[in-house]
Amino acid sequence: MQKDITKMKQPEIEVGIVTVETIHFRLNGEFHTANGQYYTGEGKVIADGQQLVVSIDGEEELVGQEIFFVPADNGTSFDLQDVTIGIQFHWERKENQRFKGKLKLMMIDGLPTAINILPLDDYLLSVISSEMSATSSIALLKAHAVISRSWLIAQKEKKYQLKEQGTYRTEYQTETEYIRWFDREDHEYFDVCADDHCQRYQGITKVSTSSAREAVEATAGEVLVYEGKICDTRFSKCCGGVSELFENVWEPVHHPYLTKVIDNSAFPVGYDLNLSDENAAEKWITGNPKAFCNTNNKEVLKQVLNDYDQETQHFFRWEVTYSQEQISDLLRRKGYDVGNVIDLIPVERGVSGRLIRLKIVGTKKTLVIGKELIIRQALSESHLYSAAFVIRKGQGNPYPETFTLMGAGWGHGVGLCQIGAAMMSEQGYTYQQILEHYFPGAKIKKRY
Repeated sequence: MQKDITKMKQPEIEVGIVTVETIHFRLNGEFHTANGQYYTGEGKVIADGQQLVVSIDGEEELVGQEIFFVPADNGTSFDLQDVTIGIQFHWERKENQRFKGKLKLMMIDGLPTAINILPLDDYLLSVISSEMSATSSIALLKAHAVISRSWLIAQKEKKYQLKEQGTYRTEYQTETEYIRWFDREDHEYFDVCADDHCQRYQGITKVSTSSAREAVEATAGEVLVYEGKICDTRFSKCCGGVSELFENVWEPVHHPYLTKVIDNSAFPVGYDLNLSDENAAEKWITGNPKAFCNTNNKEVLKQVLNDYDQETQHFFRWEVTYSQEQISDLLRRKGYDVGNVIDLIPVERGVSGRLIRLKIVGTKKTLVIGKELIIRQALSESHLYSAAFVIRKGQGNPYPETFTLMGAGWGHGVGLCQIGAAMMSEQGYTYQQILEHYFPGAKIKKRY
């Protein structure tokens, strides 16, 4: 049974920030707990069996399975130290972050976990400043505020439905095939995590412009709706020129508004865009077609990409080469011990040319893997930029000496293309036109 979302008030969101053996935090002002006591200063959280032990300024101790710190006023904040961002990506690192709202501490899988509880629009203010730069154009910030709000409410609705209906299967495995996808089932104790698995959320650490606040306030309560239901909006950095279908990345459910979109104001000349076909995909991926996201405009990219994202300079088209020994060892360490790799063979491509199923031929065994994230993880120490790639084998005897992956795009490619949307904004498109482009058939509605 679906909740009535037509009369919603702004909800509160629970965001999982960090799960580690020891959490170091600082209360920047007065916070009270359930027993009415007020605390401020440096704190540390460790596990003692099934209980949390929280010390404040090295003296006060609180013990329990769940502990809440509630700010005395809206201007009070708290800090968390050594929060990992970009988990398993090539730019993974730790940073100290500051948050507003409540701090919830609880045990998850035997480890202390810090959860931030705050109003949805306060969360969005950080998301649109963390997923990209808070100096982005106002049209892009507004568009992102709408889709981030839509996605989160849709996830809460899905979580509510799953509690009634039960979970769905997210993988299947045989001797010769391993297919898996990732989605909502990963978070049982909070609504969303703070990293790229859900949406980047870095508290008030990155919020630095009035434009970000204006974008959230100007679109307050606005969501994308398709046939009366809030859209499960998705986004990635760069689609590579064509966006992908939802069901080719996540669960096998078709959303008409998450469909194939050509990221251009006109049809690209000289290409067959039936990119599920191997020959068409190869020409497209190795080519340099016009697209909104095909840009080297440094000023726009600087506005869109945070400092760590700017370390990635080749995203529309990219290339990586492995030696025979490197790729065989990499696959073995990732859990796919096929022996020496003889061949990588595309089995199935999505509408954007992204691989959904890839056959790995080795001296020990042959294995088909998918979906796209599994492929990206298998062929990289962290993640390949995308699963839209073609394979070039170097000669060798008895095995190829090298495997070169020539790829397109950055991310899964479903929904809004952030770099493409930034260029649309630069060219004068409104946030409504940006959303119409990337989510065909969806309508903007005000829900609270």
